[in-house]
Amino acid sequence: MTATAPPARAAGAAWAREVRSTVSLAWPIALTNLSQMAMGITDAAMLGNYDPVALAASAIGLALYWTFAIAGLGLAFGTAPLMAQALGRRRHAMRDVRRSARMGLWATAGFALPATLILWRAEAILRRLGQDPVIAEQGGLYVRALLPGLLPFWWFMVLRSFVSALERPKPALVATMTAIPLNGLLDWLFIFGRFGLPELGIAGAGIASAASMAAMLAMLLGVCVTDRQFRRYALLGRLWRPDRARMAELLRVSLPIVGALLFEVMVFNAAVLLIGWIDAASVAAHAIAIQCASLTFMVPMGIAQAATVRVGLAAGARDPAGVQRAGWTALGLAGGFMSAMALLFVLTPGPIVALFLDPALPQADEVAALASALLQVAGLFQVVDGLQAVGAGALRGLKDTRVPMLFAGLGYWVLGLPAGALLAFGLGLGAIGIWLGLAFGLAIVAGLLVARWSRRDVLGIGCAGESVG
Repeated sequence: MTATAPPARAAGAAWAREVRSTVSLAWPIALTNLSQMAMGITDAAMLGNYDPVALAASAIGLALYWTFAIAGLGLAFGTAPLMAQALGRRRHAMRDVRRSARMGLWATAGFALPATLILWRAEAILRRLGQDPVIAEQGGLYVRALLPGLLPFWWFMVLRSFVSALERPKPALVATMTAIPLNGLLDWLFIFGRFGLPELGIAGAGIASAASMAAMLAMLLGVCVTDRQFRRYALLGRLWRPDRARMAELLRVSLPIVGALLFEVMVFNAAVLLIGWIDAASVAAHAIAIQCASLTFMVPMGIAQAATVRVGLAAGARDPAGVQRAGWTALGLAGGFMSAMALLFVLTPGPIVALFLDPALPQADEVAALASALLQVAGLFQVVDGLQAVGAGALRGLKDTRVPMLFAGLGYWVLGLPAGALLAFGLGLGAIGIWLGLAFGLAIVAGLLVARWSRRDVLGIGCAGESVG
């Protein structure tokens, strides 16, 4: 058909195929992201019905925990472009995919020990950060209970990269969705001490989450070693054998991903601290608005992970046209979805806020008004937030990660956060000023990443998959 069809028609068909492929890959990944978020919401709901102090302590403890969990997540993300490009090349694909997965398991296991040793002293760290002693003690208990699930979560993410690279992400989705009710049941049993079990409170929530993470890993690993398509790769074969060259390549690609993720996560943590200097109502309004923004972000994050795979497959196959289609398709899908979310936030902030707030609570009217204003600001940055996520994901498929990390540092820390602090405290805009600064930083990062993507061939980061920096 391609040989006889007019060039425009053939090109249109190629773009249509790319849209279908990206959507079919992205939606299970996005749902998996949302399902993982639902587990945290389950913990919060259970603890909120147990003890408000425990709920606050879990939020503080999670902020510390995720500072380290994000680092291992970046290492797991780094395996995706390596595996996708190997599959695109086809030659020795099974061997190369197996080695990349193995070194991903090694790298995350190596980081788990120092991370665990540091997080074991979470209470002392939280006290040094100026947290209330009761909150610090409870938060420390929660983090310690979570620790057994840290490495299983990272290994799950490595295996998730593997099934996504093969464009079969649904087993990871099934494992995660199965873990949601399991986590809820274990929360109920361990937090409240049902059926004769000891009442563990906040520690019970941590144990439930850790056990759910282990169950997710076990389910996905079971699929990987029994499914006919997956087991051909023999992921556990020669698991003990080191591969120095592959480990060096993985660290070269993934450590900048770790840096970029930390820049992004920590700037939002810093924003919380700055808003905490204003008043309690501002913190509550921020918590509502950031929950909504985080929820919508899971979709472009899924599209970004799909873009890494689609771009990587085309790059490995030395297909410049395929690379172009994969990246621009993902950017278009993310831009379209986030445009719809922007309209939702800008036009209907009040009804959204009402879902999170009991009007009978003290300061409810003040919190609702401010949260609605923050949601409208979130509407302003929805599109650029989606574009920066997908831009980074598309470049990741070309193994281009170092410069995007520098863009993140510049946009979030050099420009965005200082601008937000100036608007909040210098011009008296309060929490709205902080959010306007975040929007500015996200816009800068998105613009730089999309510009780099559009100039990838000029910069020498096309199908070769190597960055000239």
